[in-house]
Amino acid sequence: MLGGIHSVLDIIFWLLSIGAFVLCVWALVHAIRTPARNFVIAGKLTKNVWLAILGFATLFSFAAAAMYLRAISILNVAAVIAAGVYLADVKPAVSEQGRNEGPYGPW
Repeated sequence: MLGGIHSVLDIIFWLLSIGAFVLCVWALVHAIRTPARNFVIAGKLTKNVWLAILGFATLFSFAAAAMYLRAISILNVAAVIAAGVYLADVKPAVSEQGRNEGPYGPW
């Protein structure tokens, strides 16, 4: 009975690790595709700094998902926080920069 509970928890943690990896990849791909000047205009850290942060976050989350860790590591939690900060704060700010908008919306 106890072995069944542990295997279910292992699967749940593994799925959470895969979700963390997907989140980090999404943030990293957006940072790669965004022009460097948008980061400066928005007053955020530079593109290279965010690429380094998100690159390490993606690496740590991939290691957690690929090695099938049985517990949530502090590096995986830090990776999710870094990707979350980027997606919640930086992505909206840098996406607004460089958008051509007229009086009736984008053109």
